[in-house]
Amino acid sequence: MTTTGRRALLTAGASAAAAALAGCTSAGDPGPRKPDPAAREAERVARAEAALRLRSVTASRTLLERYDAALAAHPALAPRLTPLRRSVAAHAAALGEGGTTVKPATAPPTTGATTGARASAPASARPSRPSPAVAADPRAALKELAAAEHAAADAHTAALLTAPPEYARLLASVAAAGAAHAYLLTEGARA
Repeated sequence: MTTTGRRALLTAGASAAAAALAGCTSAGDPGPRKPDPAAREAERVARAEAALRLRSVTASRTLLERYDAALAAHPALAPRLTPLRRSVAAHAAALGEGGTTVKPATAPPTTGATTGARASAPASARPSRPSPAVAADPRAALKELAAAEHAAADAHTAALLTAPPEYARLLASVAAAGAAHAYLLTEGARA
């Protein structure tokens, strides 16, 4: 065998041995491997999206609690508020799909003796959050709900800047619906 042939054979053998050893690690010694930059970026993006979804769902759930409190305080507004409340509940559920666990929306309160019990059920499930205060005057309560709709729509609009494209479309749609709800709660009643 020539010197060049031996060197090639030794180089090939050493390369094969190094490749075989590189794949083996002991169970107790994972080694100082750093996560690949693409994996770290994917994890960061996933965490940011989950936080965004949680904020969006929280804004919608807070609005839903305001509707429940208004319905409990002013049962006569039920024909006007119930369809809007259903829409807000659907928005909260849609915003939470695919990344945030959202409890199903409770049924809207009905008029009668059970109104207070049903409206307070969501608050009793979360003792750390008291039921939102509602104005005694029904018109003032509607204005408060309109302001809450505006606040939620503003939060969804602000979230558009960092949302992934598909979720941004959903947020834009929910924000537009919130603006329409605010109109219906105040100006729409005058038309």
